[in-house]
Amino acid sequence: MEKIEKIISLAKRRGFVFPSSEIYGGIRSGYDYGPLGLELVKNIKQAWWQAMVQERNDVYGLDSNILSPRIVWEASGHLENFTDPLVECKKCHKRFRLDKIESISTSTSTPLSDRSEIKCPECGGELTEPKQFNLLMKTQLGIVEGEKGEAYLRGETCQGIYLNYLNVKDSMRARVPFGIAQIGKAFRNEITPGNFIFRTREFEQMEMQYFVNEKDANQYFKAWKEWTFAWYKKYINDENKLRMRQHEKSELAHYAKEAWDVEYETSFSGWNEFAGVHNRGNWDLSRHGEFSKQKLDYMDPETGERFIPWVQEVSMGVGRAMLLFLEDAYTEVETRSGDDESKHETEVVLKLHPALAPIKMAILPLAKKEPVQKLALEIQSRLNKKYMTQYDETGSIGK
Repeated sequence: MEKIEKIISLAKRRGFVFPSSEIYGGIRSGYDYGPLGLELVKNIKQAWWQAMVQERNDVYGLDSNILSPRIVWEASGHLENFTDPLVECKKCHKRFRLDKIESISTSTSTPLSDRSEIKCPECGGELTEPKQFNLLMKTQLGIVEGEKGEAYLRGETCQGIYLNYLNVKDSMRARVPFGIAQIGKAFRNEITPGNFIFRTREFEQMEMQYFVNEKDANQYFKAWKEWTFAWYKKYINDENKLRMRQHEKSELAHYAKEAWDVEYETSFSGWNEFAGVHNRGNWDLSRHGEFSKQKLDYMDPETGERFIPWVQEVSMGVGRAMLLFLEDAYTEVETRSGDDESKHETEVVLKLHPALAPIKMAILPLAKKEPVQKLALEIQSRLNKKYMTQYDETGSIGK
């Protein structure tokens, strides 16, 4: 069994991650976090928030609305540029991201007739011409037919930050450079979600947008690259599986001046992106200023200089971070306890960092006797006011 399959099995068996709507057959690439998964996710977010907001004086928190009107995504460029190349098999009618089909090495702009050797990965059938498929999820607001407003579930949490840039700046009396951080849900109608919780249509992001003067952009971009890499490095066991990779020009998003990914060498498909650091220039505030007719510039109170701040972004997926930490922590060791007949060849140990571990302390009474149970529960009642604990009197010693 492959390592990722073992992790998926363990995640369900031990209450980390369950398939969503499983009793109805499930929803593709939809997952629910169980009791231990919820705690792990909460600890990941808390570790990030503490380092990003609590321990700093220049980053402020925000929780913005998930729904936003069409004009927001026009201004951001997502309606025009937030697309993936989509092909459909003429035989089995399954759809795929063209750039993710194995063996494709030519540009997606090359006519399909020149790429006739590329077949459906499922049945070997012929593929249609590629079309650009927008990943945003659209909905309607309002109850009267014909008067419903077109809206979108946010495809990234950072747009809510830009919309509140002035509010945070003014209410907190913030001076550039300063940042706004947010943890929240985002939604993308991915063509080919997969690899467990690595790529899903509903996911949670941890993002921070740092507003700077253009002349200082390179300095702060470098600093946030180092911060992001160090944050992941702090919580993993095998540093050799962690690296940073710069985007090629052809990979850059429409808003990006420069971009780097934090990558981890996974068991399921090699090196994969788990966080991004982006120099977004002044694209975002300039566009929202243009479309909203609001002045989103900044005046330096000391020099009187006016400018549109450049944005240095740190972006991470909560589910991806969880998967990375599970991959890194999953360890098989020789059985440590039990008699020879009950022993398995190996036991699974999750070597999670103490700050991330779902359960901080376990209370395991050695006997099912009333005095022992009473004492054990008294100990737990003292501990669980500060720590997440677990009480278990059903298992054998050493479980």
